[in-house]
Amino acid sequence: MNYPQRFARLIGLFLLLAALLPTPRAHAEGQLYVHVVRPGETLASIARTYYGDPRRESVLVAENGLTAHGGAAIVVGLRLVIPWVSYHRVAAGETWTKLAERYYGDPRRAFVLLESNQSKAGSQPTEGAELVIPYPLRHIAAQGETLQKISQLYFDDTSQAKTLKRFNNAPSRLNRGQLILVPMANLVLSTEGERAIEQGGGSGRSSKGRLLQVRADREIPALEDHLRKGRYAEVIALGNRLLVNEALSGDQFEIIQRGLAEAYVALDRTELAVDAFRVLLRRRPQLKLAADTTSPKVLEVFERAKRGR
Repeated sequence: MNYPQRFARLIGLFLLLAALLPTPRAHAEGQLYVHVVRPGETLASIARTYYGDPRRESVLVAENGLTAHGGAAIVVGLRLVIPWVSYHRVAAGETWTKLAERYYGDPRRAFVLLESNQSKAGSQPTEGAELVIPYPLRHIAAQGETLQKISQLYFDDTSQAKTLKRFNNAPSRLNRGQLILVPMANLVLSTEGERAIEQGGGSGRSSKGRLLQVRADREIPALEDHLRKGRYAEVIALGNRLLVNEALSGDQFEIIQRGLAEAYVALDRTELAVDAFRVLLRRRPQLKLAADTTSPKVLEVFERAKRGR
């Protein structure tokens, strides 16, 4: 048997074994899906389908332990894992360190979650908030490869080299074959990718809850500005519109509901103000208002709401 025949036989055995392997399903702890390569497809074309960017072929190469790249042809029938970010709805008592330990196995990696969700150091995630969980892509360092080169490969610049060093507690000089985890917050599916995964029986939807919370974050400052400037009708109109969003985080809900209550007090709509505070207290029963920064009239209505719960 000559070399081409042996090679073809090996490929056939590989495809047979791959077909017998169970197909990973999408799951909450880091999304995964398997794409079976069709005739005419390349890594670049598959990356364009799922991520809207052919340069994301580097992600497919790393995730699947391949060496081919640059649009090279791949074997028909090959099963490729398609990774993307996951999302997490914060439960009561969860902290950044607990989430980092859950998703990355190390509480010291919590800084990536804070940065990816635009949160300040020293803060804790808000109950009900929808967080993006960067996907920890596995990259095997090549001979002479640096963290700057790895950052350039996946982020199109070298700015993430410090993040990679800290996340992996990596030395300045990498060894050949060293595993580097690359936390990718921007590894999101395109609309075409979501559709392809759903047609394949998976679930590739983006987090609508997170999108709605981001939208609310953009509008809440306007509500607070209306309240400061005494535009109470505008507070009520905007606040009630925002409350239609059932994906609001706990902090967002509190700001909006309290704004409504204070606006109703200012307009002498006492019963509506009491109702607004009661709704808020049902969700946050331990809520307290600062006596030195809250008007006596608002405090009086708040106490009435507490008594009538």
